[in-house]
Amino acid sequence: MAHIKINNVVLHYEVKGSGEAILFTHGASWDHRQWQPQVEELSKHYMTISWDVRGHGKSSLPKGKVDSEDFTKDLVGLLDHLGVKQAHLCGLSMGGHISLQTAIRHPERVKSLVLIGTPFTNSYNWVEKMLVPINRWSSMFIPMPVMASIQARTLSKFNPGNKQYIKETVSSIPLKNWIRIWNSVSQMESGKELSKINCPTLILQGDHDSMTERQQKEMAARIAQSKMIYIKDAHHATNLDNPKQVNQEIIEHLLLFK
Repeated sequence: MAHIKINNVVLHYEVKGSGEAILFTHGASWDHRQWQPQVEELSKHYMTISWDVRGHGKSSLPKGKVDSEDFTKDLVGLLDHLGVKQAHLCGLSMGGHISLQTAIRHPERVKSLVLIGTPFTNSYNWVEKMLVPINRWSSMFIPMPVMASIQARTLSKFNPGNKQYIKETVSSIPLKNWIRIWNSVSQMESGKELSKINCPTLILQGDHDSMTERQQKEMAARIAQSKMIYIKDAHHATNLDNPKQVNQEIIEHLLLFK
């Protein structure tokens, strides 16, 4: 694991393998270790880059308001540091949205997208418009170990091995940091800019994940070069629930560029 200091933040990252670069961005409250099953397989033929988004894992979180635009700046800064001019971006949930926004703001740096359980807005319908602000407020009062236990129990039904990883990772974030992070993440919006995405896009949807299915279906309809595939026996921790199928779909997607 290496680290760099850019954009007033210390970012931790890991590089394995060589060849075309694929950069993995984790979901909110998780860290780079989420992608271990993908890194182990894909690093045999590609350069895999996994990193901790600011405020997660071993990456720092500067004082003051968390601006979601910094997530994209950090990602591009990391590519610059590694001398990678263009990469495939793969992300889950928050990580997918960061990847999506990078493709919108810096299309020349993105060769393709792999979006897993990814939202493009936090106000998709009246339910989200009502519940997301309530969730943002309630997160101020839920201890991180409690949130970690809820997440772990909910997202380990298909792969019991998820439980310990989620508990450890979520619990490691101080509540005061999480409040700032989630306030920013839960206000990310890209709905009006989906038409700007012109790179090939693979959308992977867990067949038991109802959290983002509607949004992913809409992305598949609105992004020109996109394809949506369901992952069997998977919830929101899709890449951990069924790593074999996720790896297979990503590899087939990447082979299009050979």
